[in-house]
Amino acid sequence: MSNSDLEAIILFDGVCNLCDTFVQFILKKDKKAHFRFAALQSEAGALILKQFGLSSTEYNSVILVESGKVYQKSAAALRILKGLGGVWALFYAFIGVPRPIRDAIYDWVARNRYRFFGKKAECMLPTPEIRARFLK
Repeated sequence: MSNSDLEAIILFDGVCNLCDTFVQFILKKDKKAHFRFAALQSEAGALILKQFGLSSTEYNSVILVESGKVYQKSAAALRILKGLGGVWALFYAFIGVPRPIRDAIYDWVARNRYRFFGKKAECMLPTPEIRARFLK
């Protein structure tokens, strides 16, 4: 995969209900189809993780690859919201909170996400338009 293929790709835990809800939210709000998606557990996800020297066995963070740079945890979530524009971009102001504090909150939610939100037994059946935004 070349860097041009990685302009704005969101890697997410494909079995996490919270992650799925976040992806569904982005799909609805991303009117310009800026973001593309890949499950961390997918072949495309594994290739991207390998390309950037990231673990392909730990799925505890949403990852944003944008313009050849990798953002994880709270930085990824905030940049994604900024990328959606509109009122959602206002949340990017939280980037001013020190990363250790932001990531401590992020990590707590990530550790408890299956307990709070559960796991999916099966994937959604996307429309062809939405399917085109997912890497395989």
